[in-house]
Amino acid sequence: MASERLKLVIMSDLHLVPEGEVSNTLDTAARLAAAVDSVNINHADADLCILAGDLADLGEADAYVRLRDIIAPLTADTHLMLGNHDDRRVFLQVFGNGFADQNGHVQKVIDIKGHRVILLDSSEPGVVEGVLCPSRLDWLQARLDEARDRPVIVVLHHHALALSMPVDTIILRDSAALLAVLCTHPDVRQVIAGHVHLTTTGVWKGVPFTTLAGGHYNVSVNLPSHAAPQDRLEGPGQYAVVLADDDACVVHFENFLDRHTVIAANNFGRQRASRR
Repeated sequence: MASERLKLVIMSDLHLVPEGEVSNTLDTAARLAAAVDSVNINHADADLCILAGDLADLGEADAYVRLRDIIAPLTADTHLMLGNHDDRRVFLQVFGNGFADQNGHVQKVIDIKGHRVILLDSSEPGVVEGVLCPSRLDWLQARLDEARDRPVIVVLHHHALALSMPVDTIILRDSAALLAVLCTHPDVRQVIAGHVHLTTTGVWKGVPFTTLAGGHYNVSVNLPSHAAPQDRLEGPGQYAVVLADDDACVVHFENFLDRHTVIAANNFGRQRASRR
């Protein structure tokens, strides 16, 4: 018997800041509120809404409190993940230790409508690149082995497939180790990440990899052949909508904001505040 169609909404790179602040000229709270409104209006039938990391710009407690308030109206079942801008300790202080597994990582599996959705924590305190330590790779292997009878969708913050772009300097470390684990499963439908502030799709040894641009600034395409430097743009503000059933998995990219103005370089460089 065919399973029902699964619908996921995935947001990423929210970069929330405390009240009264902006991030690189952008009012990220207003942008997230617009995304929440868009999802509630257009995707009220979503089974899950996943916020795939860089929830806060500098990992500040006030930003996480603000995040909690802004996403409260989401009607879909909502799940949170961490990125390199986040502070795991502060996040858990605000949202509760129940978000962490026995090793302290913010990750989980969700079995729904004939699929396994794996939320994999690729963040590491003090490290910009993605990290999957042996315990996380072992955890992923075990979760894949449990679900060999169903399709799997993996969500993490950091991109694993090299894009031939400047952001590859902060790619997931040892992506080949992740790929080796994924290749042990017969039906990985998508591996979806944020982090790069850019929409991409690709395939690596038969495994499909996707990134979404997210809710913060975007970057222009800047391949080795490009003569001009990479620009950072006000938008679009974007989330992904994943539709999956027994036979197929489709990823749409919905822009809840459409602005493409270049942000001047002197608007970058805000430093992380001291820990509270």
